Amino acid sequence: MLINVLKAKLHGCRVTEAEVEYMGSLAVSEDIMQAAGMMPYELVMCANFENGERWTTYLIPTKKPGVIGLNGPAAMKGKVGDRIIAMSFALMDESDAQFHQPRVLIFNRDNSFRAK
Repeated sequence: MLINVLKAKLHGCRVTEAEVEYMGSLAVSEDIMQAAGMMPYELVMCANFENGERWTTYLIPTKKPGVIGLNGPAAMKGKVGDRIIAMSFALMDESDAQFHQPRVLIFNRDNSFRAK
């Protein structure tokens, strides 16, 4: 049987930009995505620490360092400065899931991060 498990998490990253007039997504710096093992256009679930909003969207890579951008309707779920969590998931066999460890990045106020 396959189960859906946490693959990677960006914990406490700060929104650096929000643009409603955009086709929709979560913009994330390529270096952050690479460190987390996340892929362009990958499905993510997001949660906002400041207002409790939750939503699902996809990742759009950006070359600008430190960027976490709410685009399209997601821009209505938070504002610049809000702390959010972005989580991706993977399907895996139960036997593999027993040994799986997700990649978790913990963010500071300036969107610098460390792996947990």
